[in-house]
Amino acid sequence: MTPTDTFTPAAGRFALGLYDPIVSLTRERLWRSLVAMHVAPRPDDVIVDVGCGTGSLAVLLGRTEPRATVIGVDPDPAVLRLARRKAAAAGAAPDFRTGMGDAVADLVGDETADTVVSSLVLHQCPLPAKQAILAAMHRTLRPGGKLVIADFGRQRTAAMRLAFRIVQFADGKEDTQPNADGILPRLIAEAGFEGVRETETVATVTGSLSLYTARRAA
Repeated sequence: MTPTDTFTPAAGRFALGLYDPIVSLTRERLWRSLVAMHVAPRPDDVIVDVGCGTGSLAVLLGRTEPRATVIGVDPDPAVLRLARRKAAAAGAAPDFRTGMGDAVADLVGDETADTVVSSLVLHQCPLPAKQAILAAMHRTLRPGGKLVIADFGRQRTAAMRLAFRIVQFADGKEDTQPNADGILPRLIAEAGFEGVRETETVATVTGSLSLYTARRAA
């Protein structure tokens, strides 16, 4: 059994239909725009969105550069049905595939992606799963490829730690606390990435979101 044979649903303990409204509380438009800025899609790029959920980021990246190939991977078929409907309504055409995060390299191929992105996924995962997913992302990237992650990071103030309790209620404290303690940069580096940086922080009503960038060695 791999570390991610089971997964936390996108909405945690809440109904799936509430997922997008809940995520909107995280200043979604701002941080997704920041992710797209750091991805900077180019024609003919292959961009893989790991744990794509209802497809909002994959659709945004596809609309930002229609000539790029955007692949969304998520283990939840119900979520992917929503993602496909969202993409069709937006006139975008990401390739959505069902699979676990630690199997992404097997789904799309080793060293095939120019950029791998992930948003609001790793905080839900047990520590071994965080490590396995990051290792699979590293395998998926071409040498010199870019990693962009948006997720809950270190909760630096009392106000953010208090707000983050909402996330911990939904997704469980055991899996989310390492993120709140600031573990992600270390895990990204341990997965083999270089130049790990926390490039942005966004304060939200559910805690502080961080954007991390790194590269696979050329």
